[in-house]
Amino acid sequence: MGFNKKQWSWIFYDWANSGYGIIVTTAVLPVYFKSVAQNSGVTQANATAFWGYANSFGTLIVSILAPILGALADYPHHKKKLLSYFSFLGIIMTFGLAIVPASQWQLLLTVYILSIIGYSAGNLFYDSFLTDVADNSKMDALSSNGYAYGYLGGVLSFILFLVLQLTNGFGMLSSYGVARWSFVLAAVWWIVFFIPLLKNVQQVYSLPENPHPIISSFKRVWTTITHLRKYKVAAWFLVAYFFYIDGVDTIFTMATSIGMDMGITTTTLMLVLLVVQLIAFPFSILYGWFADKFSARKGILLAIVLYFGICLYALKLTSTTGFWILAVLIGTSQGGIQALSRSYFGKLIPKESGSEFFGFYNILGKFSAVMGPVIVGVVTQLTGKSTIGVASLSVLFLSGLAIFLMLPHLTTDK
Repeated sequence: MGFNKKQWSWIFYDWANSGYGIIVTTAVLPVYFKSVAQNSGVTQANATAFWGYANSFGTLIVSILAPILGALADYPHHKKKLLSYFSFLGIIMTFGLAIVPASQWQLLLTVYILSIIGYSAGNLFYDSFLTDVADNSKMDALSSNGYAYGYLGGVLSFILFLVLQLTNGFGMLSSYGVARWSFVLAAVWWIVFFIPLLKNVQQVYSLPENPHPIISSFKRVWTTITHLRKYKVAAWFLVAYFFYIDGVDTIFTMATSIGMDMGITTTTLMLVLLVVQLIAFPFSILYGWFADKFSARKGILLAIVLYFGICLYALKLTSTTGFWILAVLIGTSQGGIQALSRSYFGKLIPKESGSEFFGFYNILGKFSAVMGPVIVGVVTQLTGKSTIGVASLSVLFLSGLAIFLMLPHLTTDK
């Protein structure tokens, strides 16, 4: 299925901010921050705690604001402006990470929180642009390709970072210098591949112009909340999504901890991360093909069942080989379930209020990252085995599956 210039430009925003996702939040900044903080006298435990608090606080801010920001974006010409404002906030703060003095860990954390806000809010508007660049018949394929090329962009930017890391910046940089230049790389990657969307994508659907858009946005969000019965299918889908996406996110975020518990080296874990991203690229596209051939509903159901199997497989993890198999299985469905969930929701909502509804989608996606880690933590402490903790996530996938199966079939879902 071919895409036009506007659709490719939309796809490449996922490619653009993928460098931030893998370099800043996953691979480099967590290690860099801990080193900077501990060199300033912060204990290892406190450094870990402060890092967790920063991530939670940044995510919480965006989650609270998401419905209002989404509602505001539904007015003419607002969506692209808000996407630009928050994206450039994220880009500038990512550059800022590179220039914060190593002795000022508090400032480093503050700049990081601002970058999270820019990154997360930007993704809200990017997701909602899906309804502007594709009709229902192309939504599944386009959403899947967005995730796919996002993974590929992440891999390529991460490889560039590894070149810096393994060569010590071609013999010219310290470990701190490599970290700082990696932040510059992520920011440049983001802004360069953001340009096509800025040039070629425009808001198509919107509400009538309003002289008081901010006040009106608050009123609209409240009206939507109090009249959810009008959007019963979308509301119940969000409940199902809350459960199963919590399991998806938790498995990915806890995989490293499980690998470390099994004695797998940091180098191997980095390689596993790369392989998962590479596998996710073609399989995300494959899920788009599957949705076009059968339906997005069946694609989501397939992914939920596969994740349920992944949870049960975790019970048998005893070796590095088993961990690699687990990683490959995750890579096959991680992008697909997220992509089809996004496009499926896009078909359920009124397009002129799409950003407001994607605000609710965003908030549930963010808050869902709370329950899963708690379940894993409690079960792991009770049993002494992190693999049993991961297996316990099967209850989230079963809950999401049961609710999703009750949803009616969409006439637009093909």
